[in-house]
Amino acid sequence: MSLQAALHQPFLRQVEKYLFLLLLLMVACFFTWSENILITRAIKLIGRNGVLLGTIYLYHRVRAYGIPASVKGDNILSVTFYICYLLLGFASFSWSTNVEVSGLQWFMTCQSFVFTYFFVKTIQLLDQYFPGHSVKLYQLLGNTVFCLILVFVIGMWVAPDIFLRLTHGGEEARLGGYIMNPNELGMLAGVGVACLIFNFYRGHRTTWTAIQLLLIFYALYATGSRSSLIGVLLIIFFHVMQSDKKQIKALMLVGMILLTPVAVWKVILKEGDSERIEELMSMTGRLPFWTALINEGLPREPLLGFGFMRIDYKEYFQSTHTYSGKMTHNTFMQVLMNLGFVGLTLAFFQMFFTLRGILAATKEKKLMLIGILIPIIINSLTEFGIFGESNYGILFYQLVIFSISFQARKFLTTGEQLGLARRQKMEY
Repeated sequence: MSLQAALHQPFLRQVEKYLFLLLLLMVACFFTWSENILITRAIKLIGRNGVLLGTIYLYHRVRAYGIPASVKGDNILSVTFYICYLLLGFASFSWSTNVEVSGLQWFMTCQSFVFTYFFVKTIQLLDQYFPGHSVKLYQLLGNTVFCLILVFVIGMWVAPDIFLRLTHGGEEARLGGYIMNPNELGMLAGVGVACLIFNFYRGHRTTWTAIQLLLIFYALYATGSRSSLIGVLLIIFFHVMQSDKKQIKALMLVGMILLTPVAVWKVILKEGDSERIEELMSMTGRLPFWTALINEGLPREPLLGFGFMRIDYKEYFQSTHTYSGKMTHNTFMQVLMNLGFVGLTLAFFQMFFTLRGILAATKEKKLMLIGILIPIIINSLTEFGIFGESNYGILFYQLVIFSISFQARKFLTTGEQLGLARRQKMEY
């Protein structure tokens, strides 16, 4: 830690506390905490906008501490193509088959986009003026996931009717209940694993981190999410391959060896049930649905789609060859149906420049962002995903975008140094 950061520890601790609280509340607002739709809407509307305003306020409080807003833009093309995607979504209101639905989804996506801008920019300002400080995005995100997962694990035992969802005719109980889709909750667990693993790299509270990870693994198993389990195994394997420390490699390899057989048998193959294996091969009916979308739905509006978050002229896409659906269960198919080939092209280039920016980042940041991307991209193949209906996968992807889109200056001017020095004894 630099002398500058050491002198401002009380200020940094308070900023870290507020950042954690804001991120926790923001992610929590994506959950359906009540079966009453009016209560749920009030939580989402008041909660998300309140958190957004709180983040903007915190950013300006950090600025008022004497830190100039001198973090410069970098990797502009990633942000530019994402903004173009949003602008095309806004323009699609003019041809959307349901403007109200398109508008609501678009504004929620933009709301999280603005939130992540100020959230990440606040951290980047700290990176610039307090080198070596302890405020880390992966720590904030990992602890956020742990707190939310802890609520579900406790709820699973205290109130199973609320926190467990019965599937396959009541034969299987999956963690999530009506509050959150089990696959989405599994993805959240994967993000938590990807972030908390970094505590082992820097030797930070390793015993407590191991306890956190065990609870998250337990919750992941309880969700029964195959895709999320695959994502976590890939995250562990990725870190095994990247680590230079033999102890970390050994620990992670042991974990994979112990986890993989149980995971494959109990979750992926569902104890050898032939019907479940057949279900797996069709990706629980998604493959026939995607085939019908391409063959029947896409030719109707191939260029610009049906409008932001719309996949047909009606509320549901219907076909004689598959089930009816309101969303595609694949984020790339979703953007293709929403905004046609024009939208899919924008999404492709946006992801390309995002990946390019990640690969050009410092080693720690690159490992962190790739780790976060693994579960949300896998989730994007079978659920809402990064270009789908509003979900925290979009929020995490936006955090990734802005994490590679700011560049701090290396040196402070004399005036900036004096301004910070005058605040060394101030309380935030």
